[in-house]
Amino acid sequence: MQNYNQTDRKNINYLILQIGVILFFLLLFGRLIQLQIVQHDVYNPISERNSIRQETVSPARGLVFDRNNQLLVGNQASFTILFTPANFDRSTIPFLSEITGVDQEIIHQRVDEARRFSLHRPSRLLVDVSFDIFSNIQENIWQLPGIDYQVEGKRSYPGGARLSHTLGYLAEITREELAVSDKYRLGDQVGRSGIERIYEPFLRGQTGTQFVTVNAFGRSLGSYNEGFLDINPVKGADLHTTLDLELQLLAEKLMEGKTGGLVAMDPKTGGILAIVSAPDYDNERLAGRIDREYWRALNSDTSTPLFHRAIATTQPPGSTIKPIMGLIGLEAGLITPSTNIYCSGGYQRGRFYRCLRHHGNQNIAQAIETSCNTFFYALMDRYVTRFGLNSWTEKIKSFGIGVTNRIDLNNERSGLVPDSTWFERNFGRWNWGLGDLINLGIGQGAMGASPLQMAVSTAAIANGGELLQPHIVRKISHEDGSYEYTNPEKAPITWVQARNIETVRRGMRKAVTDGSGRHYVNLRDVSISGKTGTAQNPHGQNHGWFISYAPEEDPEIVIAVLLENAGFGSVSAAPIAGLLYEQYFYGEIRRQHVLDMMLNFEPAPFEPQN
Repeated sequence: MQNYNQTDRKNINYLILQIGVILFFLLLFGRLIQLQIVQHDVYNPISERNSIRQETVSPARGLVFDRNNQLLVGNQASFTILFTPANFDRSTIPFLSEITGVDQEIIHQRVDEARRFSLHRPSRLLVDVSFDIFSNIQENIWQLPGIDYQVEGKRSYPGGARLSHTLGYLAEITREELAVSDKYRLGDQVGRSGIERIYEPFLRGQTGTQFVTVNAFGRSLGSYNEGFLDINPVKGADLHTTLDLELQLLAEKLMEGKTGGLVAMDPKTGGILAIVSAPDYDNERLAGRIDREYWRALNSDTSTPLFHRAIATTQPPGSTIKPIMGLIGLEAGLITPSTNIYCSGGYQRGRFYRCLRHHGNQNIAQAIETSCNTFFYALMDRYVTRFGLNSWTEKIKSFGIGVTNRIDLNNERSGLVPDSTWFERNFGRWNWGLGDLINLGIGQGAMGASPLQMAVSTAAIANGGELLQPHIVRKISHEDGSYEYTNPEKAPITWVQARNIETVRRGMRKAVTDGSGRHYVNLRDVSISGKTGTAQNPHGQNHGWFISYAPEEDPEIVIAVLLENAGFGSVSAAPIAGLLYEQYFYGEIRRQHVLDMMLNFEPAPFEPQN
């Protein structure tokens, strides 16, 4: 009886278990029918989203051309390794480090940064990797969940011109920049200097979107729905500059091994034809993945190659200020074109202010030709005594000196043209006077200008009294075929009269035909006008200046050259301008001996005076 009951109980338990299993599978099958058939429209899109990844597609960056449509900046292929933090397996970092040659700690840091940015958006892990590393990633992608790759672009410079400070370079976006913009993602490159920075919103283009099917490991399996939902990226706008590639190449060649700045400019439009800051740096080594060792070397270099001397240096302009001084004196009625001031070798006013030599009687045109300091000492004395320092300061600034001229480059400086407030702040209210001001009349003392400022002021003399906004970019050309011009500003210098400008221009022409510019600038077929300058430097060899324009009858080009610690402007800066005029007007260099001299130029040894 007991055995019977036990057998019966087992059969009942077995039956209950069977019924339970059958009910479980019936419920499971019913749920599957509900999900797959009854509620298909609800759950199918969710299922698809779990197997589809939305990716950002970087646009090609805009190109940069010179004024003759020669390519200055282009793009070339660059290999980038991406990863999606949510799918990335940290245990693969040692293997990833092995096949890429990147330290594990660096990979860990980049993974942590990307996780803070977004778990589900792909971020750049390594940029501008070699083709060997790119191939290793492709071959081992199946072992690296969350890792992907893409081909992007990095900057190239097919024209051969360095234009380091003007074109600028790209660098990875910072966290602070990411926090205030939704247009970028971690690892994106943005313009850091030059026109790459100023025109970043145009050059970068518009990102695109593509949807790709992925497997359980997050690995791409191809385009979703044949790309029907994809949004193509829009290439960045192209920049058409005013630069002349051939002139720029020669200017860079002439400035190699020297310290200073050079600006060549169109006096009718303000367009920059060539611009050099020396020493400079190699753009190629800052394209794509920045060479960290090279970057550290640039920042620690005592010659400051990152400093843009053409637009930011503040050296005394020396005698190049004299043409403007002449205009100030003529307009104030202190002198006429025929007024003579006698030069006995200097000017006595409390102390003796020396001139270079005994010039005798000099009118304004002759004083510009011979660079007679005595004439301009006397003129400065008369002007500030009658009208005050601040009036003189205002007039100098109206020619673009001592102010920023709003060129489309970053880090432009205003230089220094002092007024009474400046002197009181730096010397004290009662500790300065006329003796501190007379030197300003020859561009010395508390005064500093850049080659850009001197080019702008010279252009105003060349074009009859119009102040131009200097600019690099003339036109922005968009991918849809539309374009826009930059429309830089122009403004007349209202206090200057044409007849007085002509008087000063006669002196500048004579300075080249008969004065200090005659040896290296006076070309047979081109009428060049200019003014040399030698700025005193208490810390070493003097600085050489030369400002000029040509042709005299209808100026097309202005050139301002500054060579630091190079001695007299007539033998340092002026020959460089002369060679650039040859290139511009003849299309070639005809005086090979002058070219050889400047390529091997070494200033005379500095001999401090006891």
